[in-house]
Amino acid sequence: MFDVDTRPSGVERVVNVRLSTTHGDFLAIGYRDLVRGDEQIALVYGDVTGEEALTRLHSECLTGDAFGSRHCECGDQLSAALKAIAAEGRGVLVYLRGHEGRGIGLLAKLQAMKLQAEGLDTVEANLALGLPADARDYKVAADVLHDLQVRSVRLLSNNPQKREALLRYGVRVSEQVPLLMTPHKENLPYLLTKRDRMDHYLPHLEAVIQRT
Repeated sequence: MFDVDTRPSGVERVVNVRLSTTHGDFLAIGYRDLVRGDEQIALVYGDVTGEEALTRLHSECLTGDAFGSRHCECGDQLSAALKAIAAEGRGVLVYLRGHEGRGIGLLAKLQAMKLQAEGLDTVEANLALGLPADARDYKVAADVLHDLQVRSVRLLSNNPQKREALLRYGVRVSEQVPLLMTPHKENLPYLLTKRDRMDHYLPHLEAVIQRT
């Protein structure tokens, strides 16, 4: 494992600019992914250097983040994460472009959504298209955190793969903080698949199932 100070970075910091949002004023830091060529952004609140910064790795989701799709919970999680970071007074959200549809891309994601409407679950739909169930990689997120001198994080996530990836790339995870959104009928099957087939921590779904 590389030492944090000598680790070769796969990102280049391009610009820092203040960004006022409905949740507070963040420092938006733009990065270039030197491996994939993607443009990435981190929203930083307060001084995140050192230990235990509240951190969200948020995978790009155009349909959820921008259009408010009820098929997933991504838009709700994005807003909740920014709100939590601002309330904490210290934290970072790394918005991961190139992660659309768990890494398969926008058009393939829409094709997978069509298959889900026909009865497949989200994992089966990706596989039916000849694509991985989850093609995401989090090295670029770890590189951003290293550039920000974040040594360890309190990770806002229900996904154990994100924790494992950060550990693999040299970012310590002191705590995994659940980010549980209230489900509704449109996204409940999607959330159940994430719980049952992808090991996401979603304990609040049991109460919903019992009421239906």
